[in-house]
Order: sequence, then C-alpha cells, then structure tokens
Amino acid sequence: MPQSISRVYVHLIFSTKHRQRWLDDSVRPKVHAYLAVVARDMGCPYVVVGGVEDHVHMLMDIGKQALPINIVAKVKKASSKYIKTFGNEYSNFYWQAGYGMFSVGPTHLKDVRQYVENQVEHHKRVTFNDEFRTFLNRYEIDFDERYVWD
Repeated sequence: MPQSISRVYVHLIFSTKHRQRWLDDSVRPKVHAYLAVVARDMGCPYVVVGGVEDHVHMLMDIGKQALPINIVAKVKKASSKYIKTFGNEYSNFYWQAGYGMFSVGPTHLKDVRQYVENQVEHHKRVTFNDEFRTFLNRYEIDFDERYVWD
C-alpha cells in the first residue's frame, strides 16, 4: 500500500485532581479551546471538547502519528501550565493522574459529539462517578472502586 490511512476516534475523559471545581464558566471555554489546539497540533484532525467544572471530555480522531498515551500526556501537561497562567489562584491546579479512553465507531460519532457538547446539561442529572462507572461497565472494563478515584 503506497500510503498510510487511519481514522480512529476516541472519547477521552479526565478530571481535575480530586475533582476540584477549577473550570468555572469564566475559564472553561478558554481551557476547552486550548485543549483542542494542543490535540490538533499533535496531529488529531478532528477534536471536540466539552465538560464541566471538574472534568473534561474530548472526542477526537487520534490521527496516524501520535500514540494515544502521548496525546493524553501532552494535552494534560500543556493545559495545566496554561491554566496556571490565569493567576495565582490557579497555582495549585492539577489534573488527576489517570484518564479513561474509549473507542468510538464512526456510526456513533454524531451521538458522542452531542454528548460531549452537552455536558453541562448532562451533569445536572448525573454525577461524574456515575457517568464514569457507566463507561467502564459499557466497555466491560473490570475495575476496583478503591483505585478509580483520586
């Protein structure tokens, strides 16, 4: 084959350390935009970001050159540094150590995009922990509650 072709969509979820509510309405749009730029700069041609005060959802095509773990590390590290530029009150901002990354088939892309974009409404009804447990169960991932949350 003369060229490499790839289309791999993932739904990435990660939260602030101890799910502290750092991402209020005044900073959230800037952080989401920054996360999208960092991912695109790493070769992700399609990125949608959503979330609430204590966590982020990213739907993206991970491209064909970057490893998923490297994308996660870069978006978290770069955005953490960026958030700390907002002022001294953000000097103790950190993302949680872990994350969840789930595959998304192209036939589900529209639904997942809508889900990511409507996080504020979604979390008026569902907690982060319940939401994340649902993903782990849906993807049949064994987990121990003692090690999922930080």
